[in-house]
Amino acid sequence: MFGSLKLGKLFGIDVLIHGTFWLLPLFVFLSGVMANDIFGAAFDVVVLLGIFVCVALHEAGHALAARHYGIATRDITLYPMGGIASLERMPERPGREIAIALAGPVVNFAIAFGILGGALLGNYLVPLSWVSEHATLAEAFLGRLLIANAFLGLFNLLPAFPMDGGRVLRAVLSYGMPRLQATRVAVTVGTVLAIIGGFLGILTASLSLVLVAVVVFVLGRAELAAVHVQEARKRWHRYFYGDSGDDRYESERPPPPGHPGEPIRPANPAYDFTSKW
Repeated sequence: MFGSLKLGKLFGIDVLIHGTFWLLPLFVFLSGVMANDIFGAAFDVVVLLGIFVCVALHEAGHALAARHYGIATRDITLYPMGGIASLERMPERPGREIAIALAGPVVNFAIAFGILGGALLGNYLVPLSWVSEHATLAEAFLGRLLIANAFLGLFNLLPAFPMDGGRVLRAVLSYGMPRLQATRVAVTVGTVLAIIGGFLGILTASLSLVLVAVVVFVLGRAELAAVHVQEARKRWHRYFYGDSGDDRYESERPPPPGHPGEPIRPANPAYDFTSKW
């Protein structure tokens, strides 16, 4: 029912938009219409689409950083809650995982500072005045885009696994403990933050915050289970081949005798969620 539509390619990577995405601009537009502000509703939809262009660039940042380490990206998909860059695998070397995780927020900060720099060069010394009621359409658009990108960069750095900040936390912990244990700790931190966020969402009647909390909780648990499977596969390969099954391993060997699965192929997408709306 809700398939994905291909929009094109970004740096050679297919960009898809999930069918459920259209529910978000529809909701935004109808909210404005119900408030008897059709023009404002249309403008809000344009801003929303602009923000999701930045979300796609955020995901492209992950994908390009991964490409630097020889990791391909199958596609980038946009959902109502954000975007997913479906990497073929996540590197197990902590430094590489940190670099890939931080690449997304760096893109958002670069966009925000680019807009701010353009404002200063254009003699707009107080760019936040762009969001005032006296701002022109262009000023209002750029002002909201600046704030949105600053928010996206900071929000994704929260240590709520599997968001970017949670992946950085897992990678840092991996320097001093096994990856599975580091994942458990990162997922626990993410679970606590998800519970707090969900509770705050209920108190403030913020459906988007509640949904983000649920998604972080569910995906964190799912990825922990996936890491359990990867570690089990590694034990099989150590037993039959005597190596550790690290990043060089992916598709170079067939499954060991009697093993029901394929070679280690941890296709973990880089999840990034936004609660701007």
